[in-house]
Amino acid sequence: MGFEVKKIHDPKFFKDNVMAAHSDHVAYANEAEAAEESSSYRLSLDGLWKFHYAKNPGQVIPGFEAEETDCKSWDEIHVPAHIQMEGYDAPQYTNIAYPWDGREEVWRDEVPTGFNPVASYVKYFTLPKGFVKNGLYVSFQGVESGFALWLNGQYVGYSEDTFTPSEFDLTPYVKEGENKLAVQVFKWTSSSWCEDQDFYRFSGIFRSVYLYTMPAVHIYDLKVQPVLNASLDEADLSVDMEIRGAGTARLTLEGCADYSRILPEDRWELELPVLFTEEVSVKEGANRLEKKVEAPVLWSAEVPNLYTLKIELFDAEGTRTEVISQRVGFRRFEMKDGIMTLNGKRIVFKGVNRHEFSDKTGRAISREETVQDIVTMKRNNINAIRTCHYPDASAIYDLCDEYGLYMIAENNLESHGSWTAALMKAAPMDTIVPGDNMDWEPMMLDRVNSCYQRDKNHPAILIWSVGNEAFGGKVVFDMSEKFRELDPHRLVHYEGIFNDRRYEKTSDMESQMYPPVTKIEQFLAEHKEKPFICCEYTHAMGNSCGAMHKYTDLTDREPRYQGGFIWDYIDQSILKKDRYGKEFQAYGGDFLERPTDYNFSGNGICYAGGREESPKMQEVKFNYQNISVHFEEDGTFTVVNKNLFVNTDHYEGVILLQKNGKLVRKQKMQLAVEPLSEKNFTVPFAIPADGSEYAVTVSFRLKEDTIWAQAGHEVAFGQKVYQRAAEWKAPEKTVQVIHGKMYIGVKGENFDCLFSPMNGGLVSYRYGGKELIEKMPMPNFWRAPVDNDNGSMAPARYSQWKIASMYISNKNGQSIFGGSPFKFEEKENCVTVTFTYYMPTAPASSCQVAYTVYGDGTVETELTYDPVEGLPDMPEFGMMFKFNADYDNVEWYGLGDQETYADRNRGAKLGIYKNKVADNMAKYLVPQECGNKIGVRYAKVTDRKGRGILFEGDDLSFSALPYTPHEIENAAHAYELPEVHYTVVRVALAQMGVGGDDSWGSPVHPEYHIDVTKPLGFKFRFRGI
Repeated sequence: MGFEVKKIHDPKFFKDNVMAAHSDHVAYANEAEAAEESSSYRLSLDGLWKFHYAKNPGQVIPGFEAEETDCKSWDEIHVPAHIQMEGYDAPQYTNIAYPWDGREEVWRDEVPTGFNPVASYVKYFTLPKGFVKNGLYVSFQGVESGFALWLNGQYVGYSEDTFTPSEFDLTPYVKEGENKLAVQVFKWTSSSWCEDQDFYRFSGIFRSVYLYTMPAVHIYDLKVQPVLNASLDEADLSVDMEIRGAGTARLTLEGCADYSRILPEDRWELELPVLFTEEVSVKEGANRLEKKVEAPVLWSAEVPNLYTLKIELFDAEGTRTEVISQRVGFRRFEMKDGIMTLNGKRIVFKGVNRHEFSDKTGRAISREETVQDIVTMKRNNINAIRTCHYPDASAIYDLCDEYGLYMIAENNLESHGSWTAALMKAAPMDTIVPGDNMDWEPMMLDRVNSCYQRDKNHPAILIWSVGNEAFGGKVVFDMSEKFRELDPHRLVHYEGIFNDRRYEKTSDMESQMYPPVTKIEQFLAEHKEKPFICCEYTHAMGNSCGAMHKYTDLTDREPRYQGGFIWDYIDQSILKKDRYGKEFQAYGGDFLERPTDYNFSGNGICYAGGREESPKMQEVKFNYQNISVHFEEDGTFTVVNKNLFVNTDHYEGVILLQKNGKLVRKQKMQLAVEPLSEKNFTVPFAIPADGSEYAVTVSFRLKEDTIWAQAGHEVAFGQKVYQRAAEWKAPEKTVQVIHGKMYIGVKGENFDCLFSPMNGGLVSYRYGGKELIEKMPMPNFWRAPVDNDNGSMAPARYSQWKIASMYISNKNGQSIFGGSPFKFEEKENCVTVTFTYYMPTAPASSCQVAYTVYGDGTVETELTYDPVEGLPDMPEFGMMFKFNADYDNVEWYGLGDQETYADRNRGAKLGIYKNKVADNMAKYLVPQECGNKIGVRYAKVTDRKGRGILFEGDDLSFSALPYTPHEIENAAHAYELPEVHYTVVRVALAQMGVGGDDSWGSPVHPEYHIDVTKPLGFKFRFRGI
């Protein structure tokens, strides 16, 4: 029977003639092929295919699949790729709403018909002579969202489930010479109701396609299951082989190695002992071998020891037909007294959610990009990945085994739009997908099976996840039971029962999204049944991840809170060109697609462009480090080793001493602390009491190169500042005052400045005869809102301070020629000029700025404010300067090297840092507050000759950017920012934190606000250099 398009509307029709799901092992003809990872049993069909695009099924070319229909003049398209990334249709980002919402009147058992793009693919191929051994098969590793398949005009089958392989038997249809493989891909099918993940909506053949054949004796499916006993000193290794054909199997288990510490170029000389070799007869169908393994060396993310199981198959004549090499990790993961344990130790997930995404190719991500992600995670102490919210391409599972990362392997399910609509009373509750609707159960159970079967052999997978944000119900519960039936040695996760508690046993652990720490503590106090994880937390949208430490600190004091997974790893943005041909990172809506959720696609701790770490990663790395250092005032420190299995002597301990930011001593030190223990040490040198500021840093570094970082890479640190520098002493050089008719001038050594009582401020500062100030410095109370500010409606609450910053004046409602209050005080070696400024707030408010000018050119600036009842919190309290853009070099002595905020600075170190002004513009998708530094002692802004201006003070908040907060706020994309004319310096007492518990309502924690109920004031100094 042929394919009928109408069936794509039916959730009960989701596959036809699809072969049974199986493991992701690869069969090779010999060891040479295995070493090259190139199997002669496979023939890649990746590359150019013939292509036709239709906007709905009614516009496809009838009979295109027929053998006699010539498609060779069609356009061509690359495979693997999304059609939307190849010039057809458009990428569409939406979070909750279904992409057709409001466009067509469809619900649940229907799919759009007016606009539902159909991609027709044709691949002509001729098989190499002798390629076919025992049948011909085709494997599609990923097609979105459903597709029908023909070979030489004959209908082969149909499949949905975008993210797991679909394989078909082509043997009855293949012929000698040229063959025509035809594929018709539908963007939306009934399955799309269960693929409403928070991502860009694409379609097409986006993962690899290959033909394969089976040798006479072949392992179709392989299940390698090592089960450790409770004492961890013996394991039962069972090997289940689904065999095609009959013959003999030789199984050899080679000894283990930590491949993360063996560089690829050194592996050729690796000699591993053989633990056993056994030959067994194998028959068609199921075969099983069981062996005892004594004293296995265990796998963990800290030390990812892997054994190698080599399986050779022989036919009845003794000819070897295939070689399979399967990595094996021995580890025991279980729930023990309500705590998740790995190899007997309480585990803490220091995780991240990771969408597969590339700004150039969408979800058709390359292996090189995947490796880059894994390396970045390891370098930044991330120990776990949740594959949100679908099975990833196979490569990452091997990499997690080898590099050492725990995984929550998530099944392909999310129906956020269906149950959100129901809870909003926009749709009946019985329209929730899958809910309790048994029509959807076969499809959902099939997805669970496909997810499990492909990835079951990976030790990195500790937990199976039913899916994401699909509410609750009988079908979801049955999916969890299916996982348990298939795999009793892993736990099952599902967060959605938080919204529907009818089937509590769906998830083995309590899993929630974005709860405040206080709510977690409250929940655990009231519910003792399960451990707790945050499957999503510290929402990393734009400038975020503030107060992340509150969650990681909780793992140290609450045993049943076992960590979480940051949302998320990488921005979902797409490289695009603006109208002038300049590339930029596009987000939701930039392709004029609607509905959309705009820049909600940008939640990464890495940028999509270049997959570079964003400034947020500095905090992530520190909060996730497994070694903590706590200092005492007496010169001692305590090292707390949170590793489960690794002594801190695994790393090189280095002690550094800085004097006023400069390294003056560096010394190695033995810092051996057993896992899950702590030990006290003494700083190995005296700290001078000479009035300087000293900082001691204890650093743990890799001793040797690994596959993810070179020797010397820092994995953890702690720092203590023991003394502060002596107070600033006013210079004794004299100043000359010039009382003009409308201006007051002050001169001294190599400088002069000019104050304007009428304009109300400092209008000129010349050093070495060169004017430095381009605009009169003014008080500033505003920052460009970060995404979390917008989500919590902070700009609406704090907008009076934006108005105050923009329209502050010394006139108090009078004309520009009216009197303006200022004070002038002349002392022996200095002059103080004080201006009062009035802000158009309601109720009205004012502040004062006092400039004290000294003979060496130093201008001490003091900003003060008396509280006014009824005004909201200030985003910032400081002064703003504008200098010529030629002053584009920044050096600061403070916390660095990345930007820091009141609630995001634990990962920073006190030191001296340098960069360009432009470097401080973080690449957040929507321009917003960025580049701030706290704890600043001094900062220099200079030109290429090193000339400019020096700022000094006590724990200043400081930034130097090419734009004002208002210019940044006005831009929705980086290309909307104006041409650079100035270097804008903001020197502040403080700036409020950036927040990050979520990005749609959670405010910045109260302790990271500026308290405007008390008088505010601070001083800093500047002078030319």
